Amino acid sequence: MARAAKPAVRVLARLPRPLLRRLVGPPPPQAPDLEPEAWALARFSERSPLPPIESLPVAVARRLFAAQVASVSRPLGLPVATLEREVQGAEGLLPARLYIPRSAPARGPLLVYFHGGGFVLGSIETHDRPLRLLAHASGVKILSVDYRLAPEHPFPAPLEDAVAAFEHVAENASEFGASAELVAVGGDSAGGTLAAAVCQELRRRGGRLPCFQLLIYPATDLAEALPSRRTFARGFILTQQEMDWFADQYVPDVESRRSPRVSPLREPDLRGLPRAHVATAVADPLRDEGEEYARRLRAAGVPVSTYRHPHLHGFLNMTALPAARTAVWQLGGALAHGVAFAEGSLEGKDAPEGEGAVAGAP
Repeated sequence: MARAAKPAVRVLARLPRPLLRRLVGPPPPQAPDLEPEAWALARFSERSPLPPIESLPVAVARRLFAAQVASVSRPLGLPVATLEREVQGAEGLLPARLYIPRSAPARGPLLVYFHGGGFVLGSIETHDRPLRLLAHASGVKILSVDYRLAPEHPFPAPLEDAVAAFEHVAENASEFGASAELVAVGGDSAGGTLAAAVCQELRRRGGRLPCFQLLIYPATDLAEALPSRRTFARGFILTQQEMDWFADQYVPDVESRRSPRVSPLREPDLRGLPRAHVATAVADPLRDEGEEYARRLRAAGVPVSTYRHPHLHGFLNMTALPAARTAVWQLGGALAHGVAFAEGSLEGKDAPEGEGAVAGAP
């Protein structure tokens, strides 16, 4: 995540694009179409005097991560109401926040969402601004869950919390203004990993499956590095050293990282899983494993739409950047499209690759 200060981000957002291009130079050859604001933010992060996240005590790293997220996001004043709720986790109640867009029906689809942060960082607060935008763009209610984090609660605690949270919502859907048949799961980065793993785990247990899965640059293989992890190992916000640190906190036993419960890509049989949308970003180290997971789902007969955002690195929290806001709007379109299939209001095959933009996106 960007080691950036809020004033610097404000300056980046206001500079004329030609001037910004001259200041930061051309984008790197491995991502020649990267937005100048995104490239400037990546360069600023790389040169920041702040210590790397992985070098800090966990409590300090969490505070720094929250400050970094605040520096690259902004409130958008959207017509989305919120309610503070609790859901049942594996070993007790978990805080959760329900987002209710003005256009949502009294009872309809709901997305159970797991935030990113490497299973170590992040909270419902760090992801508040992008989820307000996602709810507004999709017209779908979203329940953001504060699952337990490593290293205090390593694997399998976050996964067990995620499974329990989904099951609690599905079994008590009316309490959340949802229909039991229309409860979806989603998440970004580590949260996308959890969302994918929840679908697999529920299928193993013979439980009710989500109606749809929204996977935003999910980390699907914690055991081996696919090429994009090496290509973008440094200088593109999320670094390989940071990812290694996350894995060490979440699954200290290296051999256990080969389990499909940790690395969903390693599940040999993906048949029967829910319809999915997998979003990746061109300059994100997690790009290849997300796209490979989408390919494997499709090969197993699961309806999948995919979109590689061509001008960005990891973007969800960066609502201060226009390109990132547009990308979240596109995710809203994909979410609306996915739950519409579950509602039976759409017929035929899934959306073409890349479809999902919503009219009126900023």
